[in-house]
Amino acid sequence: MATETTTTNPSSVNLTNMEEVKKVFNRFDTNHDGKISSTELISIMKSLGSDTSEDEVKQMMTKIDTDNDGYITLEEFAGFCKDDTADDGGMKELHEAFELYDLNNNGLISSTELHQILTRLGENVSVEDCVGMIKSVDADGDGFVNFEEFKKMMSNGKVEP
Repeated sequence: MATETTTTNPSSVNLTNMEEVKKVFNRFDTNHDGKISSTELISIMKSLGSDTSEDEVKQMMTKIDTDNDGYITLEEFAGFCKDDTADDGGMKELHEAFELYDLNNNGLISSTELHQILTRLGENVSVEDCVGMIKSVDADGDGFVNFEEFKKMMSNGKVEP
């Protein structure tokens, strides 16, 4: 008798996207214990310049922590990243994520903005590295990532020109 599970089946997420999800998860998991606590979530949001309240973080934890153990596992995080069953298809969360990187609020993520955010997250990357990252998802070739390119990258791990 088969039972349905709430964890994400790795074969249902393409490899590139799952690798990206794991990289993001590992940035949030600051003590590297394989799970994200509400304290880690608050800390990373503040380091990104977000003014997310503790109540908003509790709501995020409730939504993502499907087994209600007080922590977000990689499987729960991947499921949340893949989940498009929300009323707006996750667009609100996607816009919020995009806005964290769009520091000057011009609707575009530049290599400089990406560099600033990644540096705040403790990543040791150069601006040139960030130019390459931008180029890899920049479908229209303008040197920036717009919301549509960001959305495609987050939903399927690649951007089609």
